[in-house]
Amino acid sequence: MEKRSSTGDELRAAVEARRELGPEYEDSLIEGFLDKMGQEIDRRVEEQVAARVPQRQPKAPGVRPGVDAGQRLALAIVSIVLGVGSTVAFAVTGANGGPMILVWIGIVVVNIAFAAGSRR
Repeated sequence: MEKRSSTGDELRAAVEARRELGPEYEDSLIEGFLDKMGQEIDRRVEEQVAARVPQRQPKAPGVRPGVDAGQRLALAIVSIVLGVGSTVAFAVTGANGGPMILVWIGIVVVNIAFAAGSRR
């Protein structure tokens, strides 16, 4: 209720000033009073909006990966195609497992290097 009495006090002060200063200052007194009332209305609206809107928690700074998702997906697809393709090729040709193991080791090394580089 204090807010209303301060508004009433402002109005009474404006009316009293008008009586003392005369009608030639009426426009400035009214303008000043309306400015104060506009500020009070804005303050009250902001309080009501703040009371209704839940406060947002500040977001943690996003982790920006060094490599985008498209590059990770491309490496995964190439690794699978090369690994499966070489395994099938060695199985069909009847070659021993030595070269096939080297291909898979190469794929693993490339993927580990890629993952380590993208974390930096």
